[in-house]
Amino acid sequence: MKTSRARENSTIRRIPPFAYATALAVAFTLSLPLPAHAGEVTPPPVPDKLQVPEGAEAFLIGHARGTQNYVCLPTASGFAWTLFTPDATLFRKRGKQIITHVFRPNPCEPNTNPRVVADGTIRAAWQHLDTSTVWAGTTPAHTATTATDPDFVKPGAVAWLLLTVAGAQDGPNGGNTLTHTTFIQRVNTEGGLAPSSGCAQVEDVGKQAFMPYRADYVFYEGPDGAKTCH
Repeated sequence: MKTSRARENSTIRRIPPFAYATALAVAFTLSLPLPAHAGEVTPPPVPDKLQVPEGAEAFLIGHARGTQNYVCLPTASGFAWTLFTPDATLFRKRGKQIITHVFRPNPCEPNTNPRVVADGTIRAAWQHLDTSTVWAGTTPAHTATTATDPDFVKPGAVAWLLLTVAGAQDGPNGGNTLTHTTFIQRVNTEGGLAPSSGCAQVEDVGKQAFMPYRADYVFYEGPDGAKTCH
């Protein structure tokens, strides 16, 4: 038995060190998550007016948790809660954080509001962990890209949306996961509506409300090129 064990140990010692390194490299490579590609993501059913153009394909879905943030402001008819930014984190199905969602100046568009000191028009933005970023908004015909159809949208939930990308940038180190995005759908929403009270008089102006919400964001590429800028 001692002779047998000695031979076994001798055999192990004769394996070149690079063999272990190769085995570890292979194991590590196999353990890495595979990137999503167009055609591998199945988006949920949506109302007809939220359908993306023919040829666009979903390549990524992020499950968002966060808040829709409102501020009480005066309006032409009185006072109203006004969205000033979302603040959400998007996750993959198994809980891995992948994207941050906020409002941010879009450097691909000139700033159209002279009262805002910024490097571009303020839009909804999504930044991936690789720091690639896209900015998007509804079309000028807002009602054509917004859905509150009760057959799809839960009571008390923010609307479902179809957003058109208005700008995209690679990350400073070359990250480009989101760079080719052309459309984004917000679907499967829960919560997030503005409060129903608390903004009715001058004393309320400036109050803020942070309303918890959940949603799925579906990212598409094609059929047209993304609006990238540098």
